Formats: sequence, structure tokens, C-alpha cells
Amino acid sequence: MRPLPSPPVPAATAALARAVFPAGCLATRLRDEIGEVFTNADFTDGYPHQGGPALSPATLALVSVLQYAGRLTDWQAAHAAAARIDWKYALGFELADTGFDHSVLSQFRDRLIENGLETRVLELLLDRCAELGLLRVGGRVRTDATHVVACVRALNRLEFVTEALRAALEALAGAAPGWLAEHDLVSEAWVRRYGARADYWRLPKGEAERAAFAVTVGADGFELLDAVAAEAEHDGVWRWLADIPAVALLRGVWDQQYVRDRRRTVRQRTDKELPPGAQRIVSPYDPDARVVIKRSTRWDGYKLHLTEGCDADGTTPHLITHVVTTAAPVDDAAQTLTVEHDLLAAGRAPVEHLVDAGYMGAELIVEAAHLGIDLVGPVPIAGGRQEREGRGYALGNFTIDWDAHTATCPQGKTSTRRIDTKIDGHPRIHVDFYNVGCPTCPAKPDCTSARFRGLTLHPREEHEALQRRRREQETEPWRQRYAARAGVEGTIAQAIQACDARRTRYRGLPKVTLEHVLLATAINLIRLDAWWTGTPLGPTRTSHYTRLELDLAA
Repeated sequence: MRPLPSPPVPAATAALARAVFPAGCLATRLRDEIGEVFTNADFTDGYPHQGGPALSPATLALVSVLQYAGRLTDWQAAHAAAARIDWKYALGFELADTGFDHSVLSQFRDRLIENGLETRVLELLLDRCAELGLLRVGGRVRTDATHVVACVRALNRLEFVTEALRAALEALAGAAPGWLAEHDLVSEAWVRRYGARADYWRLPKGEAERAAFAVTVGADGFELLDAVAAEAEHDGVWRWLADIPAVALLRGVWDQQYVRDRRRTVRQRTDKELPPGAQRIVSPYDPDARVVIKRSTRWDGYKLHLTEGCDADGTTPHLITHVVTTAAPVDDAAQTLTVEHDLLAAGRAPVEHLVDAGYMGAELIVEAAHLGIDLVGPVPIAGGRQEREGRGYALGNFTIDWDAHTATCPQGKTSTRRIDTKIDGHPRIHVDFYNVGCPTCPAKPDCTSARFRGLTLHPREEHEALQRRRREQETEPWRQRYAARAGVEGTIAQAIQACDARRTRYRGLPKVTLEHVLLATAINLIRLDAWWTGTPLGPTRTSHYTRLELDLAA
């Protein structure tokens, strides 16, 4: 199969588009300014491997991006490709082109995921922008994250286990109805419990009744899982039932939610026995969603990390250059080096990377420096009473001799013991002043309330980088430099308001990752359109009441 170049815009389509949009619009300007953003050769793995003649994957890629720019469903996007003149112009369609069925879009997304092409759309647009001088390499970028709620219902524990068992029974009823009937798993009692979706108003109301119902659900689930396991163990004709995703997920849920002893007595696990949020399944319909509580916000779902260019000279638009989607409980700091390594591999490594405190760490500052990147963000002050109160002998008052592996206090005493240890898997060095006269030292009230003073240090390179950053962030030039990071909050707001990023459209981490890549690409199109039309960046909003106070003060 030879990938053919996209045809030019038909004359009739171009004439009507110019008449309808004399000043242009996003879709027409995209075609005029950038030309062919995607080509079929860029998506050779995106063609279906069987069936009739395939639609152009380059066309479907552009439709997918325009779909997110307009917050359209698949049906609305397919209808727009057939009915909207600006879309026909961008896609190079004839006026009489009737478009395609909307189901093609979901099939195209599946092929992108199957072939590892999730980020291809964003990468191609950025490469094209770099060719046109719209993207600077080696400048300044900033990163931030926001929470994303999974496209599932929030369920309490009783609703969750009931719905998980119901989902497995639904899958089995569709795949092997005869097997369910053969094992007497379609009784009137089971249909009453699992025939309709689990809602709190259908469940028992009293606390004792709900506890008993939870045990009944647990026993029913074990009965179903035992029957499926018996088929696999005896290599019967139904051995494939254990591989049904809903059944496999049910086993994982029951491992987390229930305990069955040797007497086969079932009980529900207590809250303290549940696995941590990073491992706990929260929905039978999205096995990758996880629960997390961050300050006052609790959500089931994911976390979206966006990185954008933010050079202040105004010669290029601020485009999103990197997207990462993770499960909700994953720490921001775990993504810092991921972002920097990916940008380096793509040839877009920045000189300066602005982040908030969640992405910072002494080892991350050092690792970024090894990549030639200055990681700029606030680090916490040294722990301890002296630092909190601002008086006494803090860590910075001690002299560290790295060659001798000792520390000297302001009173001239040298540490006597050194222990290599780890904290949360990271290497640390502990030194203390055991048996050097701390109890009788006149400066002891300013030093420690313990019997003798001890210090926990990072390795040398990390320690020096951390101390240097603590000194820098107290200066006004550093604060002015770091102030540019605040602009990424506007990017998060744009993703939420313009592209509905707060809630996922799809389920499962691979699909949500692709969704966020398309979302970031759509934001870039919106920003490019604003750049071409000279639309200035939105100012920080000031309420009417605050503006009145400022006017009165003036």
C-alpha cells in the first residue's frame, strides 16, 4: 500500500469557505498557516488490517483534534466533517462529501493505542510548529498537574462489591448463558440481588442488615469464582471463562474486599485491612482508576500533568510540549524526570524547568542538572525546631567535612559516629555527637533537647544543591524568576473550561492517556489561532469589588 499525499482543497470548497468566513476561523487558518499537519505516512500502523477501503488516518487524526477543540462527541464530529464548510476546508473535502460513520473514530483511537501511537498526534504538530519557527527549543518550560475524575459512578463499599459481582454476571450472561444455568447461578434470589444496578436505595437500610448483605454478596462472589476456577483447573470446555476481564477483575476485587478462612466463613475486610489507594480498585468498569485524597479534595480517577513553553520575549506562542497521565495517587515528583527525559529524547529539552514544590527534591535538582536543565522550584526548609523558630543551631550552622565524613558544631565539637541509612528508599547519612560533652555544653538549649545532637544529611551533591537552593529562594531575584510558573494555572483552567479536562470521556489508563494527548493538541490549535489573529493572553481576573477598592485607594 502506497501512502498518497493529501489532495489540495477543492476550488468549490475554498470559494464557499472564503465567502462564509471572510475573516477566517480556527479550522481554515489551520489549513492556511500550517498546511498539511498530518500525512497518511505518519500513521502507517493506524490503518485497519482487514475490511474494506480504509479512511485516511491523517484525516481521522485531524478530525479527532478538531473534535476536542470544539468539545464534540464522536457523532457530532462526524456530522461536522460532513456538514461544516470550515471543517471541509481544513480536511480538503469536496462540498458533496458525505463524511463517514462516527464509529470510525473510536476504531481509529483503538488502533492508535494498539500500535503505541498515543503521542503521535501531538508530536507531529510540535514538529511542524518547530519547522515554522513557532516553537523554541532550549528555552523555559513549566509543569503542573490537575486531578481528573474517572467516567464512573462514585460508589460506597457495599454498592461497589454488589456492582462488581453484577458486572461479572452480566459478562458471563452474554458470553456463556448456558454455563450460568448449568451451575444454578440464575436463581430468583440472585436475580433479585444482581438483576438491577446497585443503588443505595435498593440496598438494606439498617446497619446490621447491610453488614449481613455484604457477607451474602461476598459468599455469592466466592461461589461464582470457585465455579470458574474449577473449569480452568479441569481444563474443561469453559476454561476460558477465567480470562473474561470482568471475571478477572472480580477476583481482584474479592481479594481486596473479603477474607475467607479455612472453614470457608466469609467476612468483609475492615477499613484498616484494605490496600492503599494506589492499589485499590474503585470501579468494576474502570480498573485503572484509583482513589486519592489531596488536602480537601477526594476523587476517583487520574492525574494530568501538562508542560508548556513559557519564554517571556513574546516571539513564540506558549505551546504544550508534553503530556503525562497517571493514576491519581502517583506523586508529582515521580514525573519530574519523566518529563525531562522525554523532552530530551524529542529534542526539545529546556534550559529551565519551572515547577511547584510537589515536583521538587534534592536528588531531582541534581539529576536535572546532569541533563543540562535547571530545575526551579521551592524546596522545604530544613526540619527541626531551630529552623521553625528561626533561632538556635540549625543545619546550616554546622560545618560538614565530606572527606572525613564528619560534622563540626558551632562550639567546635566533631561528630563521632556516622551511619549510612535510607529514608523512603533514598540514601541518607546520619551523623551524631555521641559522647562529646553535649549534656554539659553551655549552648545545648540552642542546639537540641535530646541527650546529644544528631544530623541526617543527603549525599554530598544533593546536600550542597539543597542548601544552595534554600539560600537562593530567600532572595528577590529568585522570586521574580519563579513568578513565571504561575502562568501554568491558566493552562490548567483552559484545559478544564475549553476542553472539559476535569472528567474523562473514556475508561482505562491507555484511553485516558490518548484523550489527554488529543486534548493538549487541541489546546495548541486554539493557542496557534490566537497567535495568528494577534489575540493577547488573558489577564489575571480582578473582581469588581477588588477593582473598586483599588480605585478608592488610588
